[in-house]
Amino acid sequence: MKYHFKVHKEGDGFWAECLEIPGCVTQADSRDELTVNMEDAINTLIQEPEGSNYLAPLPNDSYKISHSIVEVKVDPKIAMGFWLRYNRIKNGLTQEDAARKLGMKNIFSYQRLEHGCNTSLAMLSKLADTFPLFKINAVF
Repeated sequence: MKYHFKVHKEGDGFWAECLEIPGCVTQADSRDELTVNMEDAINTLIQEPEGSNYLAPLPNDSYKISHSIVEVKVDPKIAMGFWLRYNRIKNGLTQEDAARKLGMKNIFSYQRLEHGCNTSLAMLSKLADTFPLFKINAVF
């Protein structure tokens, strides 16, 4: 999962804004530091706390990469949790509903999935069967 940032040079430093998510901005003194800060900004923003009603928009693959527009990869564990939460909410399910549909014994097992725990291949297969929009390649 990759989001796109537009990089701006200002004085001796840099700042960047996420093109898909208004208000997601960061700054740094160097381009290398800016890269780290962009990754931190996007990972923090899409990893919303439990109970939050905010659902970040998905990445938009139509942006063209250039000197000023860069792709920023989301940490795979965070991307997995976000993608799962996104699909659950789009299907109108609570965490308890999702746990039941996936055949889990309790809600806590499901919540671990949304918090980016390691996922087995068997569970990935169940997720794909349960959530029609769930595509593993969207995470990477």
